[in-house]
Amino acid sequence: MAEFTFELNDDQRHVRDWLHGFAADVIRPAAAEWDEREETPWPVIQEAAKVGVYSLDFYAQQYFDPTGLSIPMVMEELFWGDAGIALSIVGTGLAAVGVLANGTEEQIGTWIPQMYGDADDVKVAAFCSSEPDAGSDVAAMRTRAVHDEAKDEWVLNGTKTWATNGGIANVHVVVAVVDPEAGSKGHASFIVPPATPGLSQGQKFKKHGIRASHTAEVVLEDVRVPGHCLLGGKEKLDERLARAREARAGAGAAGAAAGGERVKNAAMATFEASRPAVGAMAVGTARAAYEVALDYAKTRRQFGRPIIDNQGVAFQLVDMRTRIDAARLLVWRASWMAATGKPFTAAEGSMSKLYASETAKEVTARAVQILGGNGFTREYPVERMHRDSAIYTIFEGTSEIQRLVIARTLSGMPIR
Repeated sequence: MAEFTFELNDDQRHVRDWLHGFAADVIRPAAAEWDEREETPWPVIQEAAKVGVYSLDFYAQQYFDPTGLSIPMVMEELFWGDAGIALSIVGTGLAAVGVLANGTEEQIGTWIPQMYGDADDVKVAAFCSSEPDAGSDVAAMRTRAVHDEAKDEWVLNGTKTWATNGGIANVHVVVAVVDPEAGSKGHASFIVPPATPGLSQGQKFKKHGIRASHTAEVVLEDVRVPGHCLLGGKEKLDERLARAREARAGAGAAGAAAGGERVKNAAMATFEASRPAVGAMAVGTARAAYEVALDYAKTRRQFGRPIIDNQGVAFQLVDMRTRIDAARLLVWRASWMAATGKPFTAAEGSMSKLYASETAKEVTARAVQILGGNGFTREYPVERMHRDSAIYTIFEGTSEIQRLVIARTLSGMPIR
């Protein structure tokens, strides 16, 4: 088992420096343009694919790093470059994690390569969970998947929303209800292959921030997918549903407690695996804003001296840097725990996402304040960073939901 350490090894430092160079030379110069265009930055994704930043091999190497630190390191550097473009580059990863968390080895080997394509034919993927009436409340999900036993096909109907790459993806991973009476435990994930009839893009959202990332509704109308597109397979699903029904009836509650086995929800399994990574994204944005504010404070002169000579400014920068470092440590701890199989006994994954996301909002707001009127204009990047940071306390579990998860974990009580 890898020991926890604050020191990156030589390979990790090499990758970090390489990514930092890509973020500085390729992502940052394009950030303002694609934020204004509010379009997927295909040329930047293509460049990322050419150099190996956007590829299955690269992310597999980082994902299977035994220390768990490579993925948060990657996220921090890319989002230091720009959050919108970075999300366009890594957004496919959420769908890939959905397959890794719930799929069989054969499904992983079949579908994840198709999510990325290759340097000559770049593809993206989408993870579709949220719905117009089911965001944080996943139990309210209405998208249905019905098994056609005669054809061994699943028929999907419903509308998904807030889907990164929704409608433009080569592969969609869709979470749907297979047993309405089982609540959130009656959900399953499905692969919708490329060009499947019945899947279409609905509304494309015009967003406050991360505007270079495509976010849209996905409409499913009698979408038929083969039986092998059920992640994990029918046998595994039937076993899960049987346990859920027994627990609901009260007959199997004692057995479930004795076995210590929790019935896993398909969407939650994906979010649990990705929360520290989202925290790392927030750290990257916060760090970028802090660095701009620090440089500005050292060069901007008022009353005959740099504004950093004033305690009111200097102390703000101290607090910003302290919060960033604390957030990174929480993210690294959670990532290391996940990679080494240590349980989140105190909801450490949610802790990392909660603190890092709120740090990004706080730090970027202070950066705007330090730059004053300049910080309020699009001539300086902190305005965009401040807009981008708002998403971190919302997607993949709001701050309120993170607090609920942490409170329930610490207390053992069904806090509402």
